[in-house]
Amino acid sequence: MSENGLAGLGCNLIVPDEDKKDLKEIEKSITKRYRKKLWSKFIKAIKAYNLVEEGDKIAVAISGGKDSILMAKMFQELKRHSPVNFEVVYIGMDPGYHETIRDILLDNARYLEIPIQVFDSQIFEVADRIASDYPCYMCARMRRGALYGKAEALGCNKLALGHHFDDVIETTMMNILCSGNFKTMLPRLKSTNFDGLELIRPLYYIREEDIIRWIKYTGLAPINCACTVAASRTGNKRYEIKELISKLSDNFSNVEKSIFKAAENVNIDSVLGWQLDGVKHTFMERFDKDDLGDLE
Repeated sequence: MSENGLAGLGCNLIVPDEDKKDLKEIEKSITKRYRKKLWSKFIKAIKAYNLVEEGDKIAVAISGGKDSILMAKMFQELKRHSPVNFEVVYIGMDPGYHETIRDILLDNARYLEIPIQVFDSQIFEVADRIASDYPCYMCARMRRGALYGKAEALGCNKLALGHHFDDVIETTMMNILCSGNFKTMLPRLKSTNFDGLELIRPLYYIREEDIIRWIKYTGLAPINCACTVAASRTGNKRYEIKELISKLSDNFSNVEKSIFKAAENVNIDSVLGWQLDGVKHTFMERFDKDDLGDLE
């Protein structure tokens, strides 16, 4: 495949080591240069949601993208300095990457001294076969299932994914505009298919723009989606939502924070309906029982 073709797959060519920041500088930048925007928010999420606890064994999933690379390095820093006793393993899944893209993942992990364990799957091929019109959703579900399975096989009780603040608010908006429900991306949840396993999102408070600034500072060339199925197709709804939020921010101050806060401030007294433990409820249940007055 040509260099242009690889770029179309969300791939940058391998950067020579001399063009990258020194490893010690990269590590120091997380807790020094970018402390306020990255490290402090990482620690804030861990403390707010008890994401890392005594005795945990955490599988940190590394796709090779900017978010998971940062997350892996922050877990290494946390392991060095945290008083909490926990184990961490670093896993990467090859869902059918082009060989050059896999090389980039391994090269970055080597340079950053991340002891990654890469395992193979054929998820790109399977997702295209069973959901060729909309493979992205199926691919995401299958990738998560494969990561859960690997984490379980390694004896882990938690799987860490690199979703950040912008992923959270984009998911909230996608559900409102595309699915007609109010549902967000939680910082911590229990797996329904793998007993004893939890998913955690330690980058929950970190803005994507700050991750981009850090990755540019390092000189690293991460991979993006690297999908061999939908690379040449029209962008998905998430990109449209990202653009919409960006436009809204031109006219509404702190709109991103407001979207995020909305999921923390749901007023059950003022919604038409809600779902709890799989059971749907309507405001009429409370209206008839409590004789609710003017809610406005």
